[in-house]
Amino acid sequence: MAQPAKAQDRVNDFVIKLANVNGTGSASANTLLMKSIFRMGIPVMGKNYFPSNIQGLPTWYEIRVTRDGYVARSGRVDLMVAMNAETYAKDVREVSAGGYLIYDSTWPRSTVLKREDITILGVPLAKICNENFVGVRNRILMKNIMYAGVLAALLQIDLDVIRQLLTESFGKKQALVDANMKAVQLGYDHAKAQLPCPLPLRVQRMDKTAGHIMIDGNTAAGLGAVYAGATVGPWYPITPSTSLMDAFKSFCAKLRVDPETGKNNYAVIQAEDELSAIGMVLGASWNGARAFTATSGPGISLMNEFIGLAYYAEVPAVIFDVQRVGPSTGMPTRTQQCDILFCAYASHGDTKHVLLFPSNPEECFTMAIQAFDLAERLQTPVFVMSDLDIGMNDWMCPELKWDDSYRPDRGKVLTREEIEALPKFHRYLDKDDDGIPYRTLPGVSPKGAYFTRGSGHNQYGGYTEDSTEYQVVLDRLTRKFKRARILVPPPVIEATGTSTIGLVAVGSSRGAVNEARDILAKRGIAIDYMRIKAFPFTKEVEAFMAEHEKIFVVEQNRDAQLRSLLTLETDVPKSKLHSILHYDGLPMTSKGIVEAVLAELGDSRRAQTAASQ
Repeated sequence: MAQPAKAQDRVNDFVIKLANVNGTGSASANTLLMKSIFRMGIPVMGKNYFPSNIQGLPTWYEIRVTRDGYVARSGRVDLMVAMNAETYAKDVREVSAGGYLIYDSTWPRSTVLKREDITILGVPLAKICNENFVGVRNRILMKNIMYAGVLAALLQIDLDVIRQLLTESFGKKQALVDANMKAVQLGYDHAKAQLPCPLPLRVQRMDKTAGHIMIDGNTAAGLGAVYAGATVGPWYPITPSTSLMDAFKSFCAKLRVDPETGKNNYAVIQAEDELSAIGMVLGASWNGARAFTATSGPGISLMNEFIGLAYYAEVPAVIFDVQRVGPSTGMPTRTQQCDILFCAYASHGDTKHVLLFPSNPEECFTMAIQAFDLAERLQTPVFVMSDLDIGMNDWMCPELKWDDSYRPDRGKVLTREEIEALPKFHRYLDKDDDGIPYRTLPGVSPKGAYFTRGSGHNQYGGYTEDSTEYQVVLDRLTRKFKRARILVPPPVIEATGTSTIGLVAVGSSRGAVNEARDILAKRGIAIDYMRIKAFPFTKEVEAFMAEHEKIFVVEQNRDAQLRSLLTLETDVPKSKLHSILHYDGLPMTSKGIVEAVLAELGDSRRAQTAASQ
């Protein structure tokens, strides 16, 4: 029996990383492990690092068991399950001192699986599978489920919870439940007999997940679009946004079918490319439907011409940008926040667009609804700036809540009676002095007809090349964008009331920032925090920037795009802003934030703080 290295007990506070080969069914085993821990009432986080091909390349899945409820990567690995011989060298290096590595000992142990400061545990997974299951594919799948059983024994995961999850997953397919549970039990029994169970790393039931669910951002956004009243979803497949449209279609199939006729009250259209997809969105929105598309950076590049048309012709549109690593094709299955400037000013000419920044799947749901309301109220494109980390990873979130009294804000849409009462309808006339004109829908009244154009037009909707007439419309669009400042959601501000140091971030950086602030607070460094939820920036953003002497801007891109946007669109002196940048494609950790803050503040204790993490 292998002897474990000496290690302190770490109950409900450790990281498991599972190294495998893409296309071998490991995702099911990894998700089973994570959800089993969640069902035991323990906060947990899961991150999937997978290749952009279909099958054969390395893939990793990281599970952080976190009694304190942190949702960012910790930057350490306490237990590695090394199932891919090609990545043994990398995997063994990643294990933190005093940690553990489990490998398939059916074959002789690789020479690279050696480190004096960690414990290496062998389990003959393939041998046990070959003795108990038939069929090559089946044996590969069951080998992954078997390591879930091994970990259940080592970490004290409740087998009854695993059994319940398998039953829920496979429903009435009892044979699948039985086969998977057999594999789990084989791994569990072997570990109990041959390995030191339990490890100092282990789980213990808590009650910290009540009222929470595990959900990914794309699923939540798709559901939010349905609840917002969206009925049209043109799209072109692209990682990492495809599953958002899959979710929308799935929810529509349940909720958007006429119970009497059986006819679909929705349209999901796979276009020939992204430009076609956004064109269909504009056509449907112009006609009165709530329509949207989901894409990523390369898709936004192709959509730019029609985004400019929507801005200038003032056609509502919602675009979910699930950001990934660029430039060009980049790394399609890695995450960044690299489209901020691109989307804020998308298309040629003078354009500015509303951006919403969800920080987790719960906000993907709520901001989907806000996006449709804002798009119609402002008659303009609205971007929901998610990213791969939020969109494709499972997050622990509060249960999604819905207000049955909600009614869509359709904005200034004239009824037939209102149109008929007008002496004459002028599409782009600012009657209320708020920059937002009135619009009509096709077929309501001939009197409300107008020519929709992306070429130069005046406030009455007529074609023009007159400089003054053109500028009147452009100036009104500026007033409309300023009006958006009081309509978009304000930032979330967590202030101590005494600190002169501020920290600003958007989106999925939230988890790492929260943890970093806790670490710094323990060192006696109090930092106020503002999480911006929207662009244009509200008055609260301006006030926060003015009230702090030094401001750290945390973002996940190379070129400090959020910092640039703040300097362009607020009065904050550039000298106040200090960038903390993370752009390697993996979700960020608190460590980089803590080290950057301490370095800037000249704290000689930063090495000690880094070690404490």
